[in-house]
Amino acid sequence: MADQASLQQNMYALLRELASGIVAFEGAAAHSVGMTAAERKCAELLLEKGKLTPSELAEATGMTSGAMTGIVDRLVRAGYAVRVANPDDRRSVLVQVRRASQLAVRFGPFDSALTAAMDQVHASYSRKERDLIRRYLTELITTVRCETDKHR
Repeated sequence: MADQASLQQNMYALLRELASGIVAFEGAAAHSVGMTAAERKCAELLLEKGKLTPSELAEATGMTSGAMTGIVDRLVRAGYAVRVANPDDRRSVLVQVRRASQLAVRFGPFDSALTAAMDQVHASYSRKERDLIRRYLTELITTVRCETDKHR
């Protein structure tokens, strides 16, 4: 039993270290393009989706609506987003990405370098091992999101 508990603690420590590493990477990448990590995350979401409501951005990032207002203001001032009327709800706005290609170019070197490095790690595992890792990570993500929802 002690060995199982020790392995479990080690796994949790590794997962926390991975999360910290991702946060540090995102912060460094954001800083190098003159953004905060939160601004970069929101800009990435807008690049991916095209447009979202501020509430959707807040929910996707775990930030408050007040914090999101400031982030959207800064993205608008920088020319990377614009507020447009929401055709589905007159009381709300959509935040729409602007200069998407310029944003992609700015983020590209960081994302490409990390992807290439991760591809090397992936190549060292068999397809069966990668499938198992993918399943494990997918289940962890679902678990973390469920636990997060309980605390909102």
